[in-house]
Amino acid sequence: MLIAQITDLHIRMPGQKAYRVVETDQYLPPAIETLNRLDPAPALVVISGDLTDFGRPKEYAHLKRMLESLRMPYLLMPGNHDARDALVATFPEHSYLQGADGFVQYAIEEHPLRLLMLDTVVPTQSHGELCEKRLGWLRQRLAEQPGRPTAIFMHHPPFITGIAHMDDIGLLSGAPELEKIVAAHPNVERILCGHLHRTIFQRFGGAIASTCPSPAHQVALDLRPDGPSAFVMEPPGFHLHEWRNNVLVTHHAYIGAYPGPYPFHEEGGVLIDE
Repeated sequence: MLIAQITDLHIRMPGQKAYRVVETDQYLPPAIETLNRLDPAPALVVISGDLTDFGRPKEYAHLKRMLESLRMPYLLMPGNHDARDALVATFPEHSYLQGADGFVQYAIEEHPLRLLMLDTVVPTQSHGELCEKRLGWLRQRLAEQPGRPTAIFMHHPPFITGIAHMDDIGLLSGAPELEKIVAAHPNVERILCGHLHRTIFQRFGGAIASTCPSPAHQVALDLRPDGPSAFVMEPPGFHLHEWRNNVLVTHHAYIGAYPGPYPFHEEGGVLIDE
């Protein structure tokens, strides 16, 4: 089973630039083209938050039109740049977005790897939180199938990344409680996140937590404690998670068309030396 994860699209209207630099809606079509070329094709694509830049209905409508060309099913999650009501209103056919207790969190049961989507959004705020109601929902879902391999998706990562300005707007409450829950359920394989616009890994509660790059701009890799809030136009990317033989392997993939593939060996099997 293959799951593609893209995140932090920050879609704006045509001609508008995020932070006066990035025409974000121009970066999604190449991402979709790259996903559509994958062989084997992913079973689904998870878009793990910051779907739009300002959570405006027109931005969601523009996003929806572009996603029509994606050849595989996709799942949506909110990030801190999103607005739950506008998201739900634009995608009524995605009934799972109705969520639980006012939060957009849900379980996907029909695949070998169970997927639990956890809502970390605080409306109008950049940071994330996991309140007791959201954590209680997670406890209940995990208790339902304690032996089934499970991945948890959430927008804000539950760990300190070392990129100070992003940690300032990270998951500011609920992470210690989440770690205890994960530690009590060794069937949790991964915690798969967005928000950081970079690939980062850390062990968390016995599982592996990670963040995913953006198909548009990336957060600058600056580990100084006083590093400024900044982004760079590094190559866009996504993650491809493969569940096979009860093991989850993650690949960092680049978006776009590049030269190759080229062979390592001559037709007879000899390593090329010219």
